[in-house]
Amino acid sequence: MAPKSKTPAVSAPVHEGYEFGGPLGAAAISFGLPILMYVFTFACNDISGCPAPSLLNPKTLDLGQLKREVGWPEDGIIGVFDLNVTLYVLAYYLVNALLYGILPASEVQGTELATGGRLTYRFNAFTSHMIILAVCVAGTVQSGASFTLWTYISDNYLQIFTANLLLATFLATFVYVRSFSVKPGNKEMRELAAGGQTGNMMYDWYIGRELNPRVTLPIIGEMDIKVWFELRPGLLGWLLLNAAWVAQQYRNYGYITDSIAFIAGIQSLYIIDSWINESSILTMIDITMDGFGFMLSFGDIAWVPFLYSTQTRYLSIYPVTLGPTGIAAMLAVLGTGFYIFRSSNNEKNLFRTNPNDPRVSHLEYIQTKTGSKLLVTGWWGTARHINYFGDWIQAWPYSLPTAIAGYTILAAGTGAEGAFVMADGREVVQGAARGWGMLFTYFYVLYFGVLLIHRDGRDDQKCLRKYGDDWIEYRRRVKWRIIPYVY
Repeated sequence: MAPKSKTPAVSAPVHEGYEFGGPLGAAAISFGLPILMYVFTFACNDISGCPAPSLLNPKTLDLGQLKREVGWPEDGIIGVFDLNVTLYVLAYYLVNALLYGILPASEVQGTELATGGRLTYRFNAFTSHMIILAVCVAGTVQSGASFTLWTYISDNYLQIFTANLLLATFLATFVYVRSFSVKPGNKEMRELAAGGQTGNMMYDWYIGRELNPRVTLPIIGEMDIKVWFELRPGLLGWLLLNAAWVAQQYRNYGYITDSIAFIAGIQSLYIIDSWINESSILTMIDITMDGFGFMLSFGDIAWVPFLYSTQTRYLSIYPVTLGPTGIAAMLAVLGTGFYIFRSSNNEKNLFRTNPNDPRVSHLEYIQTKTGSKLLVTGWWGTARHINYFGDWIQAWPYSLPTAIAGYTILAAGTGAEGAFVMADGREVVQGAARGWGMLFTYFYVLYFGVLLIHRDGRDDQKCLRKYGDDWIEYRRRVKWRIIPYVY
């Protein structure tokens, strides 16, 4: 076990104070969020309902009955893990890594490190993932909704999540232990993160101790672990999970509804757009200031792909039809959010890389003592994190197509009025579950809003420490945090 150290070997200025509630908060998140994901998986299911019927009557809850309703593994909790599934998941990561290593890539330098110098990053996520998706399209053309990959994901969803959770835990532990090899004056430009050097093992493991951990692998070459996991296997996994649930809906009913097609489509566009603009992540606070620990490893490959595909998973069982008016309304909300998000980020990146460009040269800014420039007009003069506002608006069309969510699955031949009949004869109705399913399908919107507010607070404190009086002046000139005239 690596020793605790309150004196960093190589670092930016050490962050004073804890975030996320300190060690107890870090422990609660590290254990609580995986448990929450298992609760979501079991409680909203394709066996009995969303939520499981017994959960609607907690006073008469019978544990044995609940286990049957949620599909609890016959061999108990060990059943959430499967070695073969885990090996397939690792093979998926290996293929992605090989494509990263062997395909042509653009090379971009990151922001300057606190200890001096800039790291070089290879970007080819778009090309790599288009090759993988082309194989998936070919398989779907050949086998339809019964393509092996789609059925495998549906049949082993629980075990696939467990495999990703275990990998996230391994990654966080690996980079934490390895961070103690960072030495002064190292030629690899390794650096410790300011916030990950508290000396508390639990907290530093969670928040991330090393800023830019890298490994060199045979054939693949040097890989920046944090940047690679930020946009690659997790986001592709999110897209593949959505595709699997679309295929599941078709196998269940013989058709695909506009609601599930809309969500899968817009989320795919969001994911692909992030691959196209892959280099833009180099200015994100996740990359420039945060270490790589369980917070990011779990978020990248377990939380994002599995939580964010909850809506398509729900719609694969309860098909909702929006109609032209509903689709138009969703597109209007989405377009507004995407425009704000992408335009503001493009403005920031363009100003940082080429401030003399006519599109941004007219913008006013504060020249800080650190040499950085803080925009006070344009998008960034409207709100300090106007991009967060656009991002949150985009979150709503991910959940709204599920409408007033909730369903109960009845036995074949029940003859319930207005029921959707699945291919195996079971009938799906809302019944007493109506509205309760929103706890699952709208959780993302609530969570994302809280996340952005918390991230804004973290950013504000980090910028205050970095820019001092210049940041105070910036806050005076740009009053609103995220939502202009509201927050």
